Amino acid sequence: MSKVVVDMAASVDGFVAGPNQSAEQPFGEGVGMALHRWMFDAADENAAEIAALNDAGAFVMGRNMFGPGRGEWDLSWQGWWGEDPPYHVPVFVLTHHERGPLPMAGGTTFHFVTGGVHEALKLARDAAGERNVHVAGGAATANQFLAAGLVDEVRLHVAPVLLGRGERLFDEVGLTRLTQVEARQTELVTHLRYAVSRD
Repeated sequence: MSKVVVDMAASVDGFVAGPNQSAEQPFGEGVGMALHRWMFDAADENAAEIAALNDAGAFVMGRNMFGPGRGEWDLSWQGWWGEDPPYHVPVFVLTHHERGPLPMAGGTTFHFVTGGVHEALKLARDAAGERNVHVAGGAATANQFLAAGLVDEVRLHVAPVLLGRGERLFDEVGLTRLTQVEARQTELVTHLRYAVSRD
């Protein structure tokens, strides 16, 4: 059976992005590539985790992960990733502002969902079929899914850095029991995988 998976990079102190995201600083102030060096500078060493990160039948993300804009849409904005985003499956973007589907190269289509996490998950599950649904971020979206008891598995890629401030994972999600399934360390990151209990 397919799972709902939160799969994100984080600092040791639990932040997945810095404050004040902008077009110039997509990961927030002061972060740069600190949380994601392992994906680019050591891709071979972390190939299995990178492959798993992208192996989903559908993705859900928050508007902040799709772009820096707030309020009504700037329809010229098509995401951070250029004409061929890395997803190659349907992506459901949580937002308060309606926007029509945005098909991109490589099989990615962004769908904009105004009905909250339950609607987004239903649409993503329908699109994913037997494959997993990945909650790609950011922190607020992952925390909403966790607080609603909708997550089966958490995969964390913990970078050896302290951010001190920003967007924190696991903020106000309530009691959540995690059972460690796997842990693997490489030079730039520690990969952790947990099963989530809803009791």
